[in-house]
Amino acid sequence: MQLDLNLLVALDALLEEGSVTAAASRLHVSTPAMSRTLGRIRKATGDQILVRTGRTMTPTPRAIALRESVHDLVQQAHQLLSPSAEIDPTSLTRTFILKWHDALAAAAGPALLQSTRAEAPGIRLRFLAEATSDIHDPRRGDIDLEAGSSTPSTPELRHEIVGHDRLILAMRPEHPLATGEMTLADYAAAEHITVSRRGRLRDPIDDELEAHGQPRQVVAATPTTATALQFISHHDLLAAVPEFISRPHLNALGLHARPLPLAMPDIPIHLAWHQRYDNDPAHAWLREHARRALHRACGSSRASAAE
Repeated sequence: MQLDLNLLVALDALLEEGSVTAAASRLHVSTPAMSRTLGRIRKATGDQILVRTGRTMTPTPRAIALRESVHDLVQQAHQLLSPSAEIDPTSLTRTFILKWHDALAAAAGPALLQSTRAEAPGIRLRFLAEATSDIHDPRRGDIDLEAGSSTPSTPELRHEIVGHDRLILAMRPEHPLATGEMTLADYAAAEHITVSRRGRLRDPIDDELEAHGQPRQVVAATPTTATALQFISHHDLLAAVPEFISRPHLNALGLHARPLPLAMPDIPIHLAWHQRYDNDPAHAWLREHARRALHRACGSSRASAAE
């Protein structure tokens, strides 16, 4: 049997996309051509690979078992056939798409833009909001880099922890709890605002307070940290916000920050990307700049908090 390495490339795309149409678009071929290729793959493997389930295609157990090995083989082939892993940033012209938490973009985005464009003036950065649904899906590789506190749940996404944040209590300077001793009962008795993209009026702090017999009153929820802090600047509300990624907004609005009167775990900051970018030199260059920008933002916040 003659081996056609193009079938591996097509199989990799089909397994990652889970769709003949999407795989065809990714490899810049027609849908009928990709359908014929899937037929050849089925014949070569003796397995259906993808089977229709309603309007979607579901991978077979054999396909799931093959997915990681096929991807690694394709990546190794690309690496072997690439002329060089080096890039010249000065000649790089590319638009990178970044889906970052809004406060992370505010805290580390300006430094990232400055450092990348200092080396590569031809690149552009598109920061997208963390939407609950979006045409850009990191699982398909549409997003170059994600940054936030959530651990990616899909095997296609690589991720690393680039820093940690901690919750602090934000309020306006005129708030009755801005100075003096604050007990847990004082904190719980105040009016609170939460940050939730889905508008949830409850978060893990409520669980911790209720475990201490001190339920609180949440009067509002906002989708972003920046919006919550705007509310706080006009009302006697309290918000628990991540310290370093909220620092630019806290400073700009002249808000007061105090330690939380209860212990909460540190917040990990994850940097994530699709595995298809593992061996992309330009993407590796961007990842290194993003790591440094996020790490510096976290470190500078810790330093300023200690002073």
